[in-house]
Amino acid sequence: MRSMKITLRKLLKPFIIAVIAGLILFFLFNNLLMPFYVQKGKITKVPDVIGLSLDDAKLRIKESGLDPKEAEYKSDKRYKIGTITMQNPVAESEVKQGRGVYLTISGGEELVEVPNLKGKSVREAVFNLEKSSLKLGSITYEPSEEIFANTIIRQEILPGAKIRAGNIINVTVSQGRPTDKIPLPDVSLKTLNEAEKILTDNGFRLGKTTYQTNPDVLPNTVLEQSPRAGELLQLGHSIDLVIAQKPEQEK
Repeated sequence: MRSMKITLRKLLKPFIIAVIAGLILFFLFNNLLMPFYVQKGKITKVPDVIGLSLDDAKLRIKESGLDPKEAEYKSDKRYKIGTITMQNPVAESEVKQGRGVYLTISGGEELVEVPNLKGKSVREAVFNLEKSSLKLGSITYEPSEEIFANTIIRQEILPGAKIRAGNIINVTVSQGRPTDKIPLPDVSLKTLNEAEKILTDNGFRLGKTTYQTNPDVLPNTVLEQSPRAGELLQLGHSIDLVIAQKPEQEK
């Protein structure tokens, strides 16, 4: 009889262990694994986080069951520094929960470094400024016994300064010695834009422009210049031009 009880206990023990193990597995599957897979397959809408701070954007994305990820910083004058300018996927997209949402963050308005223009010609200055997304502003000429004519003596904004792209830089250019003179280039039959560029590149300034009807040439063509081409002039001299126009343009 005693041996039968021992045998029965031996038979029941594995059965009881198996039942307990099964209950534990069922609990884990039902309460942990199933919710995970169900949640993973859920569809949710991507929230609109454009214009929010990075922290607020991350919080809103997490609240939607998504994973915020910082993509990159980009200059953007439309948005404050540190706010979201772009998101991928876009707002209102339907995606599975857990998906990553990549964020582009504003680095603020683009600032560029002012190049050193001292000692350069006006043409070189224009080239260097354009490379830095800047523009040449007004040119003031003054005599100099030491600096060659048509060379920049100084600039209004110092080299190395950080300013907004598109700004203008005013410069002062040497006329050379008062006795230094160069021949005036011929800009006749050039367009007004071409003539102004030629004059500026050679150290002269565009003066007064008047318009005159002339059916024989295209409108906006230089008909006359004063002083005449070839005259020896000091740099910085203003050159007046007469420009062609159509009869109906005449006032």
